[in-house]
Amino acid sequence: MQDVAPAPPRKAKLLAERQARRGSMDVAALSDVDMYELSQHGLFEPVPALTRAAAVIPALRKPYAVPHIYSARVILYNPARVATPPRSYADLWDPRYRGRVGLSDLLYAQYAETAAIVGGGGPGDFAPAWNKLREWKRLGARVYPSNEALAAGLKSEEVWLTVMWLARGYMWKQAGLQIEHVVPEEGATSITYEMGVPKNSRGKDQAWRYIDLMLDPRAQGAFARRMGYVPTVSDAPLPPDLARQISLSEADQARLRTPDYGYMARMAPDVLEFWNREFKA
Repeated sequence: MQDVAPAPPRKAKLLAERQARRGSMDVAALSDVDMYELSQHGLFEPVPALTRAAAVIPALRKPYAVPHIYSARVILYNPARVATPPRSYADLWDPRYRGRVGLSDLLYAQYAETAAIVGGGGPGDFAPAWNKLREWKRLGARVYPSNEALAAGLKSEEVWLTVMWLARGYMWKQAGLQIEHVVPEEGATSITYEMGVPKNSRGKDQAWRYIDLMLDPRAQGAFARRMGYVPTVSDAPLPPDLARQISLSEADQARLRTPDYGYMARMAPDVLEFWNREFKA
């Protein structure tokens, strides 16, 4: 059985069941930030010596989770409506795009980080984010309840630009949306989706076997083709045309930002409260 609920309910379930002898999940799949937060509660088994462990890209390895797929946060825009492609996150605060920037409610923490970067802060300093988010709100930034609703807003041309994962942009473009992407000059931030085994899993051996198979080059290649996420293993090369659409150039990789997991976990309650009470109000 698979639980495909949004991340917050799944995180709440893992936390609620942490004292139970038998949990309801054998494999938990969440973003790197969410997995870090839950790992601080001691929820996950240490990663064992998997058969495919040596193939995992070293920078993506964690002691409590296995990287499944990854991408980067970029700017998506409608080339029919935005004649001059944006160059930076800061361009999305340009008054000429008043009411034409769309945001997904699910990515509130990522938008706080984006606003912090524009304001002179960064992944470990959200202090400038609040005023930049207030400014975004005054400029009519629209919040959609889900990624799918945001895609519908882009398709109808209600909004023309957004900040989103490159992989999601690839999927939307494959589905027929008229969008292009730009890696912001401030540097894109990575996103890794990871899998871990809760300590109260009922089938730990089978769970680790499932995760090991997830790292198979064929599975990794299939995710890249279907969903636009880059493989987390070194032996799953992509066709050149696909790589150009979903990977970063060497120059953009050199400027790639990594989330400050500890800081984002500490800031999560404050960011969510601000987002709900002030930004969306």
